Amino acid sequence: MAEEWRCAGHTGDLSDDAPLEYKLDGTEIGIYKVGDALYALENVCPHAYALLTQGFVDGDTVECPLHEAVFHIPTGKCLKEPGGRDLKMYAVRLAGEEIQIKVE
Repeated sequence: MAEEWRCAGHTGDLSDDAPLEYKLDGTEIGIYKVGDALYALENVCPHAYALLTQGFVDGDTVECPLHEAVFHIPTGKCLKEPGGRDLKMYAVRLAGEEIQIKVE
């Protein structure tokens, strides 16, 4: 089966402190820009339902808007509880100005 990539937005939709929300077949994904790199993580905090893209981005971390759990954007690692676990990562790439997420 060939790899499938879907458009999740465009580079103009994204900045270092304003991540992009995307829904892939019902799964909430957050897309972050850290420096020149793009990262795609599950967007719902594992502790309690909150969209991390509505949280606080500080460099390469994002803080949950509800309970202050902190996650490392490049790895998805939970750095501060009550996150409960690390976040799932998704393959993301840039095709020209288009941000694409790999369908798994």
